[in-house]
Amino acid sequence: MRHYKVKTIQALERGVQVMAALREMRAASLHDLHLNTGIPKPTLTRILYTLYLQGLVWQRMADGAFLPSHIMLQRGRLDDIAWLVEIASPVLEELCERVMWPSVLSVPRLDHMEVVETNSPRAHYDELPAGPIGFRANVLRSASGRAYLAFCPDAERGAVLRRLAERDVAGHELARDPVAMRRILAATRRRGFSVRAPDFGGHYSRTRREADDGRNSIAMPIRTGGHVLGCVNLTWRRRALTLTEVVQRYAGDLRAAITTIENRLADAGVGPAIGAGEGTAGEPPVAGAPLPGRPLGPAVDVGPAPQ
Repeated sequence: MRHYKVKTIQALERGVQVMAALREMRAASLHDLHLNTGIPKPTLTRILYTLYLQGLVWQRMADGAFLPSHIMLQRGRLDDIAWLVEIASPVLEELCERVMWPSVLSVPRLDHMEVVETNSPRAHYDELPAGPIGFRANVLRSASGRAYLAFCPDAERGAVLRRLAERDVAGHELARDPVAMRRILAATRRRGFSVRAPDFGGHYSRTRREADDGRNSIAMPIRTGGHVLGCVNLTWRRRALTLTEVVQRYAGDLRAAITTIENRLADAGVGPAIGAGEGTAGEPPVAGAPLPGRPLGPAVDVGPAPQ
């Protein structure tokens, strides 16, 4: 560029400095950015809000961290979970405004579900324990895990169940009971949503009698191209509402949120690689699995980051 004899814009320089810091750190609190840039926090707040209004940064609800928008990052394979979270996060916030109970967004890993976002800080009725990001949920017993297994491709589900069955770990017993798994997953598909295992109290391996968070949850899958990218649950205190009451009041809101996320993913050109298991590209969807937007079947009375 030519050397222009003009003054630079200091405010713009500071904004660029903040963007560079976010690109380097990927996620940062206001205090992190203050330490990294030396910019006073009130000024940082104005800069971040300006960048947010321009669609250049966003703020994660779970921990308040600031992240650069994916329009500012190079995209290769569509396997960046942060992109899914960026798209889903505002939808989760809107969902919480309607139902007032918290939700968790989790994604499938090789042998568990990992929490990547929650609207708990916005919840009116309840709040989940702090710091759920990265929490590992039991894929066989949690509502989110069961939603994933019920609607993911057959080959993907088979690979997950084989991995779990091969490990002699408490909480994996269902992986070695194919009859029970078929019954559970068939019931989930009929309803269009999943529920927790009756003895699941939020702990990975312990029963509800040994560790009980006092909650129950339902969950639905986020799908594209026949693959499950992640699952969103709705979790509440059992003493406040029954499962039937939650389904009657809020299942439609959860289903609408899932549909909105799927539509926004499609608009963003997201393919099925996000959160997909190994070797599952091109596998067909589970036969007979209802779309999240279809009517739900009849309700049936039947965790730190409840799943």
